[in-house]
Amino acid sequence: MPKTVEFFFDFGSPTAYLAWTQLPRLAAEAGAQLVWRPMLLGGVFKATGNASPAMVPAKGRWMNQDMARWAQRYGVPLAMNPYFPINTLTLMRGATGLQLRQPADFERYVETVYRAMWEAPCNLGDPAVLAQVLQRAGFDVDALLALVGDPEVKARLVATTEEAVARGVFGAPTVFVGEQMFFGQDRLDFVREALR
Repeated sequence: MPKTVEFFFDFGSPTAYLAWTQLPRLAAEAGAQLVWRPMLLGGVFKATGNASPAMVPAKGRWMNQDMARWAQRYGVPLAMNPYFPINTLTLMRGATGLQLRQPADFERYVETVYRAMWEAPCNLGDPAVLAQVLQRAGFDVDALLALVGDPEVKARLVATTEEAVARGVFGAPTVFVGEQMFFGQDRLDFVREALR
């Protein structure tokens, strides 16, 4: 049975974006299955008493520099979103809904949202801007909004977030290989080792 890599993520985390740029290739190279686990980071913070590093000015400044270093090391673009923080509830429900009902569109949605959040930053908290971004990527915006409002989708996102907290998650990105938990995109070397 192939190993699995569970990726608990929220689009609002730039470090989860950096992990996203690396994890699919890392999992493929290890012959592991990448299991996408969209969660609501705000819900995790509330349940654990954690907060965004941006809430501590000195840490926020350092993290911006550190993320730029990692982006350069990975050879990927990273542009800090001037609209940060963005309420990601709609975005994460969209991911959950597609994963549940239209899995063939899920990874394209993840790519679309991550690129619009952290490569060519848009205010994805503005419904008109989000609709425009999704339309350009070929999504049926009305159908996606219907998914976002679906009670089963809402319940699934809540359940995944609660599961994450129960398993010890306190931020994003968090990756599990079996029961081993790795927090932060700067721990991917340990994930790679765990998959060997």
